[in-house]
Amino acid sequence: MTSSEARVDQELAGKVAVVTGGGSGIGRAAVELLLARGASATVGCVDLAEADRVSAELADAADRVDAQVADVTDEDAVAALIDGTATRFGALDILVTAAGVQRYGSAADTTSGEWDEVLSINLRGCFYAVKHAVPHLRARGGGSIVVVSSVQAFVTQTDVAAYTASKGALNALARSIAVDEAANGIRANAVCPGSVDTPMLRASARRFSDGTDAGAQALIDSWGTSHPLGRVARPQEVAEVIVFLASDRASFVTGASIPVDGGLIATVPVALPSD
Repeated sequence: MTSSEARVDQELAGKVAVVTGGGSGIGRAAVELLLARGASATVGCVDLAEADRVSAELADAADRVDAQVADVTDEDAVAALIDGTATRFGALDILVTAAGVQRYGSAADTTSGEWDEVLSINLRGCFYAVKHAVPHLRARGGGSIVVVSSVQAFVTQTDVAAYTASKGALNALARSIAVDEAANGIRANAVCPGSVDTPMLRASARRFSDGTDAGAQALIDSWGTSHPLGRVARPQEVAEVIVFLASDRASFVTGASIPVDGGLIATVPVALPSD
């Protein structure tokens, strides 16, 4: 083990986390890394099948992990998830809000139902989690909130009006929490990934390709070339930033919106001609 590895190994021992949207994708990667660093965690899952799968797959850490069904659009369900975590594990130190959904359409052709669905899950779900987590974090003397946002809080592709609006609002919400709760020792930051190889991205790739796995992979590879590093991210790479922000190593980082995007928003799509 290197000195750097030794410094972070078990750095979150004794800490307790809730991860909404923790059953798959970035949220799941965050759960696994939180557990690896010693934390206990409650995983908010979309349905019972996902909760059962997560429980089975994380059985080796069964004494430190709890998978629960939690509809993030239902405030009572979110409150039960948060309060139940504090009851089971004795406290709450970390909140990661990773629940999210993508729908396609411009402002002109997005339906009211689609708009409400995206904003309810992506934004209101985060608000509910923060609202009910903050009292526990205050009681603990502080903690960390990490909001999973997107580079589309800064820039946008076509036909994602509801999604990009929700992500811009999440960054603003994280800043507001950071300012309001600083005196209580609570930090809040937004992590803004570019394209990440998650079930959500693969569903989009199948939709906009020929629907086959091979076609989806070819499209994902193509999307990867838009990033200066030449590929899409792995969920674990985003989880590393989330867990850093959750840890005391980020003790002076709050109110930040941090791109984890392979350089995507650092470039413009104008290239000089090659010789």
